[in-house]
Amino acid sequence: MDMNLKHNRLKIAVVGATGMVGRVMLQVLEERGFANSDLIPVASTSGRKVYFAGRALETKTPEEALKLEPQIAIFSAGSSASTKYAPEFAKCGFVIDNSSAWRMFDHIPLVVPEINASDINPQTRIIANPNCSTIQMVLALWPLEVNYGIERIVVSTYQSVTGSGMKGLQQLLDERAGAEVRKFYPHPIDLNLIPHGGDFLDNGYTSEEMKLVNETRKILHNQEIAITATVVRVPVKGGHSESVNLRLKKEFALDDVVSLLSETSGLVVLDDPSTNSYPMPLFAEGRDEVFVGRIRRDFSEHNGLNMWIVADNLRKGAATNAIQIAQFLINHHI
Repeated sequence: MDMNLKHNRLKIAVVGATGMVGRVMLQVLEERGFANSDLIPVASTSGRKVYFAGRALETKTPEEALKLEPQIAIFSAGSSASTKYAPEFAKCGFVIDNSSAWRMFDHIPLVVPEINASDINPQTRIIANPNCSTIQMVLALWPLEVNYGIERIVVSTYQSVTGSGMKGLQQLLDERAGAEVRKFYPHPIDLNLIPHGGDFLDNGYTSEEMKLVNETRKILHNQEIAITATVVRVPVKGGHSESVNLRLKKEFALDDVVSLLSETSGLVVLDDPSTNSYPMPLFAEGRDEVFVGRIRRDFSEHNGLNMWIVADNLRKGAATNAIQIAQFLINHHI
């Protein structure tokens, strides 16, 4: 069947359509050929206006949307909504969930399509979208794991305020404007760095840091990789950055590593110190690619490698990855 015809006939629900990620999902759906699909925007209340492909659509409640039986429901409404409603939507179609609710269940695939779309099968009804920081990191790690094997990962993230949603962004904007601040973070974020993402756990790490550990192992199908992470919130509007240090299992030539990364779908290598070319969130914002640079040998570690990885956390880190999963479902299972 012609793909455009498939798209036209699809009923697609976006649950959380009025949120920051939900609005980007609508944009990416339009960009990727779904403009004429039967889109069902879902929010906690009905009747709110959202705009999709030049059309004004009114939101429906989850209960109202369920009666329309969408073939695909893409969730970005938080873990509690996903826990409650994803199984219901899965009775009539596929669910792609952007929250952390389903990621670590053994029977739920956690998918970055360029890496492990094959984990999805026709019986899979709920597919989990990984955390934004995990997605961009594993996309760069995958070719290295396949060709050299990875023994250890040390990652420090520099995550933008949009990773916290509108409340985090609003605090930054209010502080910069000198306006009255509704605090979302425990400290000022403008002109500051906060080494705190998610909730602190009993082991001293945060929930965001442990997502990088657990999700990476699951996506790469390797529970033996040693991983440690530090998450830092930075006063940047859009785009997460990561400093990643690896210990590989095999010897490598740096030129071969750069070639592998350059040939990987979804990755762009920006790495020319002579022209000050390296990834930065300012230029990754609004892009679907993951950018990799500062690729260099770690001379302090046997088979050590350093990389700097940047991506738009609202697009490839959330909305775009989810829509790519939807495209895979359409091509193979719908």
